[in-house]
Amino acid sequence: MDKQILTTGDVARYCNVNFRTVIRWIERGILNAYKLPGRGDNRISREDFIEFLQDNDMPVPAEFRPSENRVLVVEDDVTTAKIIQKVLEKDAIETCVVHDGFHAGIKLNEFSPAVVSLDLDIPGLKGLDVLRYIRKTDNLKHIKVLVVSGLPEAELLAAQAAGADDVLSKPIKPEVLQERMSRLLSSN
Repeated sequence: MDKQILTTGDVARYCNVNFRTVIRWIERGILNAYKLPGRGDNRISREDFIEFLQDNDMPVPAEFRPSENRVLVVEDDVTTAKIIQKVLEKDAIETCVVHDGFHAGIKLNEFSPAVVSLDLDIPGLKGLDVLRYIRKTDNLKHIKVLVVSGLPEAELLAAQAAGADDVLSKPIKPEVLQERMSRLLSSN
């Protein structure tokens, strides 16, 4: 979700409180908001909501946290996933690993990555399908995708045609992975 403007109900759900509590926060000046003309309903900007959470030592939901240093690793081979994770964590990059296309779809929204390291040959929903899903979903289109695969060159070219930002053949050379990932992260 990429909401820029929140309702009192949205804020209540994120904070796990009643919406009347949110209205009291607004009335007391603790939470900045504005009223819609005519109806008088309150709206809160994303920035004001995040500032309110931080000022009150409340957790910021994942979808509101900056994602510029997060990589979702979608790789069914556990050894390869660990290698990718180790290389990225050396550069203080936060990672999350999933081993199939279904869980990749879930984590794309929960983890809010800046880049996805995507194997094409994964169980369930295939890597190319995950890539197409990212490219056609409005709140995910901005995510950079590095395809890391041992499939033939034709498959890698198909991934680029489907919207991959870069491709890398297996076996992985750590220094090449590091350079490519650094480039993708800095281009966000």
